Amino acid sequence: MLQSAKILEIPLLVTEQYPKGLGETCNELDISGCSIRCSKTKFSMVVPEVESFIKEHPDMKSIVLFGIEAHVCVQTTALDLLSKGLDVHVVVDATSSRTDTDRFFAFQRMRQAGVFLTTSESMILGLAGVPAIPTSSSSRRSSKPRQ
Repeated sequence: MLQSAKILEIPLLVTEQYPKGLGETCNELDISGCSIRCSKTKFSMVVPEVESFIKEHPDMKSIVLFGIEAHVCVQTTALDLLSKGLDVHVVVDATSSRTDTDRFFAFQRMRQAGVFLTTSESMILGLAGVPAIPTSSSSRRSSKPRQ
């Protein structure tokens, strides 16, 4: 999702839950070039910096969410964004919780509230608006069984 956002030039907003105590985003996730990166101490990522970004982009109607924890930060953020009248899409295979039960019921609650649940491939191809992005075909080739 992160690489696709860069390729498609989609703004990336990153919040980190209390990084002094819990640590920053791991280095394996390349968030360089993000539009916003800020810390937070509440569950929702709808913090002043994100609210300002939303207000500065009044034509923005949809937001794509992914991250951790599905049942706390992602769910609270999704519900807050819905209350602001935005369409919210949660990428289920890029969103996790410590337990499968928490993850499962978070997705159920978000869907009932009006959140669109999707997969990374579906979201990426939908945003790209073309049959495939350059890395897709090579990924598919490598996943085919060799004869």
